[in-house]
Amino acid sequence: MAPSIQYQNRLNELIDSQKKLQQKKSVFGLLRFGSIAAIVAAFYFLRPLGLIYVFSASAALLAIFITLIYKDLANRSALRHIGHLINITNEEIKALQGEYFQFADGTEYTPKVHSYASDLDIFGYASIYQFINRTTSDMGAATLASWLSEPAPAKMIIERQDAVKELAEKIYWRQDIRAFGTETNIRQSTYDKLKVWMQEPTVFLQFNHWKWLRVLLPVIIVGVVVAAIAGLIPMKIMYALLLLYALIAYQVNKAVSPMHDKLSRIVDEMNALSESIGLIEKEKFGAVLNRRLQQLFITTEGSASVKISRLKKILDRLDIRYNIVMSPPLNILLLWDLQQALDLEKWKKEHAADIENWFDTLGVFEALNSIATIHFNNPGWCFPVLHNEHFFMEAKELGHPLIPVSKRVNNHIQIDKRGIVMLVTGSNMAGKSTYLRSIGVNTVLAMAGAPVCAVTFTISPVQLLSSMRISDNLEESTSTFYAELKKLKAIIDKVNAGEKVFILLDEILRGTNSLDRHTGSVALIKQLIQHKASAIIATHDLALADIIKTFPDHIQNFHFDVQINNEELYFDYKLKTGVCTSLNASILMKKIGIEL
Repeated sequence: MAPSIQYQNRLNELIDSQKKLQQKKSVFGLLRFGSIAAIVAAFYFLRPLGLIYVFSASAALLAIFITLIYKDLANRSALRHIGHLINITNEEIKALQGEYFQFADGTEYTPKVHSYASDLDIFGYASIYQFINRTTSDMGAATLASWLSEPAPAKMIIERQDAVKELAEKIYWRQDIRAFGTETNIRQSTYDKLKVWMQEPTVFLQFNHWKWLRVLLPVIIVGVVVAAIAGLIPMKIMYALLLLYALIAYQVNKAVSPMHDKLSRIVDEMNALSESIGLIEKEKFGAVLNRRLQQLFITTEGSASVKISRLKKILDRLDIRYNIVMSPPLNILLLWDLQQALDLEKWKKEHAADIENWFDTLGVFEALNSIATIHFNNPGWCFPVLHNEHFFMEAKELGHPLIPVSKRVNNHIQIDKRGIVMLVTGSNMAGKSTYLRSIGVNTVLAMAGAPVCAVTFTISPVQLLSSMRISDNLEESTSTFYAELKKLKAIIDKVNAGEKVFILLDEILRGTNSLDRHTGSVALIKQLIQHKASAIIATHDLALADIIKTFPDHIQNFHFDVQINNEELYFDYKLKTGVCTSLNASILMKKIGIEL
């Protein structure tokens, strides 16, 4: 079944569920009103029978009212969740139509210096990251960015592929994870707050006597209050003791305040973290990576979701200190703040080593879910086969993922050994740069463990290097030409070091005269061949293709051409063997008014 049909069916199911929940919401409203009316009626009609009947009926009706409130809250929560699921499904329907700009574009992860990110539009508006990204937490977003920024080891690539294939089939589960994260984004700042708190020394637990004073002191004051009300001891003793306890509560409050201020605003995120991790813990996985990640949440001491939920409940109870009506009596009689602070510090002591794993592992699952969604949305794409020998690349019907299917023209590539330099000549706008970017982007996806936009794709694990877009840097007083030389130097250094790299170059040395450009390009190609580096170079310099006479076993000449009819240009964007013989620059210049 096509993804579009599955999403539409899913949307219809969600809308039906939403209608039912809205109906339940109306019913709960009527029942709550009815229960209040029944309590009032109980007072009126049962009073002649005696207070015992009034209080019994009222207590029962009040219990029903409270139950209805909790059920209504659960129903409202389900309604919010359904609302997020509907939005998520609509977003995927739009994404299938090429509208993926509603997703975060990862601009904040754009590196100032990188071997290919700028050339291949990895980050930013209309980027590969934006196309793939379905993360909701800062950790997930950062994890996905790191995967697109550097190649994974071969074993990890295969593990990610298997994990993605499994998760792609769990459409409801993937959307539930996203829905919980969408409702409350889990931010890096929350993790940072927890990490700082975890590293701080305990305030109360280090004084061992608090372990029994937390029980003894409330027992004493409650006993005194009861005794004073019963007339067993003078009231002035109770008042004096209450004043003493108020002073104790005040001192405790001063110690608890800094701790609470750091943690008070993370309750909603802890709930989202617990809900998301709970979904992961309950799911059945077969893929090795998914199972290994799941086990990081489940230990013999209990599940991470329960532990995080316990932290949320402690913080919820501690929030009562903001209630000016409830806080004073609870703190004087029960030392409420102290009880919660001791529970917090005990929680910290038990789980200080776990918190980083919980956040990071959820981030990995979100990154896998993002790639799994792309796999589900593009069933015609394939997962790359890794080749053991360096260097090998072969692909059929390979295209650029960001070009809509209706406009995409696919091509092929085959480089079956080290030291092959593929020269691509061609007319302006004929497709050279798009071809290089298609190969580059799919290589990045392959090294991240993602499916690629091709029918078949085989590649050696490799580090991608490129020089395609060069701009000057006013801040560093760097010209475009010098900026390109710096980038080429970084590439040459890796080649000379014998690293396993694959190079994409587009119109190199464009900032100098044609003679120096040709001489420099020939020298660079010779150096690449000498060090057995593999590369694809797009160029307008047709004379450069003659180097095949010197290195017939290491040079492949391909081209993109243009058909001209009555000074009109027609491009088919198909890669062809040999050197380009058709040029179009003069026709384009005439069209803008240059008299030739």
